[in-house]
Amino acid sequence: MLETICQKILDRAKLAGAEEADVLAINGTSTSIEVRKQTLEQIERSESTEFGLRVFIGKRQAVVSGSDLSDTSINFMAERAVDMAKAAPIDPYCGLAEKSQLARFWNINKFELSDDRDEPQPDELENIARETEYFALQNNSVDQVQAASTGYSKTDIHVSATNGFNGGYSKTSFSNSCVAIARSQAGLERDYDGDARIFKSDLRSPEEIGLLAAERAVSRLEARKPKTGVYPVVFDERISSSLIGHLLSATNGAAVARGTSWLLNSRGSIILPENLSITEDPHRQRVSGSRPFDVEGLETEIRKIVDNGILCDWTTDLSSSRKLNLKSTGNATRGIGSIPAPSNWNISLTQGTQSQAELLKDMDCGVLVTSMIGSTINPNTGDYSRGASGFWIENGEVQYPISELTIAGNLNHMLKGIIPANDARQYISRVVPSLLIDGMTIAGS
Repeated sequence: MLETICQKILDRAKLAGAEEADVLAINGTSTSIEVRKQTLEQIERSESTEFGLRVFIGKRQAVVSGSDLSDTSINFMAERAVDMAKAAPIDPYCGLAEKSQLARFWNINKFELSDDRDEPQPDELENIARETEYFALQNNSVDQVQAASTGYSKTDIHVSATNGFNGGYSKTSFSNSCVAIARSQAGLERDYDGDARIFKSDLRSPEEIGLLAAERAVSRLEARKPKTGVYPVVFDERISSSLIGHLLSATNGAAVARGTSWLLNSRGSIILPENLSITEDPHRQRVSGSRPFDVEGLETEIRKIVDNGILCDWTTDLSSSRKLNLKSTGNATRGIGSIPAPSNWNISLTQGTQSQAELLKDMDCGVLVTSMIGSTINPNTGDYSRGASGFWIENGEVQYPISELTIAGNLNHMLKGIIPANDARQYISRVVPSLLIDGMTIAGS
């Protein structure tokens, strides 16, 4: 169905005067359930088909989007897109891929991106949420569950272009999460646990998710402010990927081309410890970030972004690669109503040999950060400051929870000294273990 729609839209665009064009079409179905006090509190269901048409007139481009697939609407959108492109500013770097650049052969079944069993019924999802909440409430210190939520979605994606590219695939997602609220004389604290998988059979059990959400919430009770100072910090595996995310933002080709990256001119330089690498693998099975081609029709590839500490590659789409005089890395993504931009797929950081507990013993005295709020990151300098909470560590062991603190440093210096643990979850898109960083500024009491 989507392939036919895309071809129809391309034909209309060419009739309207487009010199080149591409179409992204998405058909989505989703159901989400929320349970509270063992009662269904919310159910949402959505079904939609949307398309985004991008047209080119010389070195000018425009994008229009819509969901009305009638002939009248498609004709109007195509004509509007061509009119907009004629009035758009010249962009010397825009344009479709050459035919020689396009992905040609792929076996989508090898990626295992879609669970082809029947869509779960709402009562099945509701029962999972009820069970998750039930287990969270078994902890006597849990006052209530803010929400137990389950969901299912299936998304069909198709891309067609006048350069001859034509390809699509489907993705499914099953999710379950729980937010527990614990109470003590000092007040309330909350924390969560959750899971999202392509296949329902891979989803962690409601018991595990509910119990862990409750345990985490209870562990935060009676939190104190730490003393201001400079301490080593361990970023828990739940939030450590955000540090690598800041690095990936700085290696994004669009940011580099604009000159707004704190890693500008660092290609070929050491940015991580020499024993650490960052690998992008868009071909992993049963992982949400996997895909055979990008939104511009280029084949995705396994590549090293950082190799033994050395930054070896920017992440680019066609436009940014042309600006940087490089070959595109096949990392273009786009929304229905936007032009392509570079983005990363599945990322993994080299794991260490120690557990998180062993990192804490090596740290001796410092902070274990388990959650963060807000973000002040200077994209040009790498200056870093975030609100945080977690646990105070002495003699290598957790002593008490802490909150209302700010951690600060500079990403350039921070990342060059990271020490990874070995606790990364292998089934998520960003496989990053807990990370120890020495000498961070902590603002507390």
